[in-house]
Amino acid sequence: MNRRKYLLISPCRNEADFMRQTLDSVVAQSVQPSRWVIVDDGSSDETPQILADYASRYPWIQVVTRSDRGRRSVGPGVVDAFYAGYETVDPDEYDYLCKLDLDLRLPPRYFEVLMQRMEANSRIATCSGKAYIEKDGGLVSERHGDETSIGASKFYRVDRFKELDGFVRQVMWDGIDCHRCRMRGWIACSWDDDPQLRFVHLRPMGSSQQSIFVGRMRHGYGQYFMGTGFLWMLATAIYRIPEKPYVIGGLTILWGWLQSWMQRLPRYEEPGFREFLRLYQWRALWVGKKRAIQEIDQRATPSVR
Repeated sequence: MNRRKYLLISPCRNEADFMRQTLDSVVAQSVQPSRWVIVDDGSSDETPQILADYASRYPWIQVVTRSDRGRRSVGPGVVDAFYAGYETVDPDEYDYLCKLDLDLRLPPRYFEVLMQRMEANSRIATCSGKAYIEKDGGLVSERHGDETSIGASKFYRVDRFKELDGFVRQVMWDGIDCHRCRMRGWIACSWDDDPQLRFVHLRPMGSSQQSIFVGRMRHGYGQYFMGTGFLWMLATAIYRIPEKPYVIGGLTILWGWLQSWMQRLPRYEEPGFREFLRLYQWRALWVGKKRAIQEIDQRATPSVR
């Protein structure tokens, strides 16, 4: 395992309240990264000073500084910042890479276990653990599906990432890539059957830009951009009813999709992608996501080993 090399790339902006926990949990990993490129995307808080401190102590931490655009940009802005770091390295020097957020706390064997599982199944292109939030002294799941690698900690084989041409520079980049993997016969997944794969999200999902409501609207637009159909969005809104903000959170996601549809905004245009996505979503509504994904995996013919 120590012969396997992995690269972390972390876009960040004004993360002083959370980042020390992420930095310390990566430093404490049983298998440390060969390199960690952290892209400061124009921070105005103490983020630059904290990064300089850690970079001075750990030579495998590299800081890339970008100018301040004046606001946090979730989705395309995050992917742009990721690529500002990616372009400073030769990815062929590494076996794996991970887009890692700086508002997480990771268990100490997190990356070791991910690499072990990918070594055991060569069809896995991307994977992650599961995100939890701390509440009343315990952990509460953010309820991500098993069929996706979570955007906050998206771990990839470098060769598969390159074959995909990386991430789409738009909202839902972290869902589109998983469906694109399955189109090619690969597996995208996440697990929490091992405590070492359960990481803590220190900031509520969807709240990093203005408010949770803005985040829910953005998610609705992202689903529209990806190509999701109305019935799937309605089911999503119902599924989100038990989550805070109760009822209105799910309705806000649905309204984000409807508003985008009424405005006829552009959609993702890879040939065959939307047809693949809609067929999966229709099947999942009938038999459940787990069985629908199993059926895709069983009939897939991987394009590489």
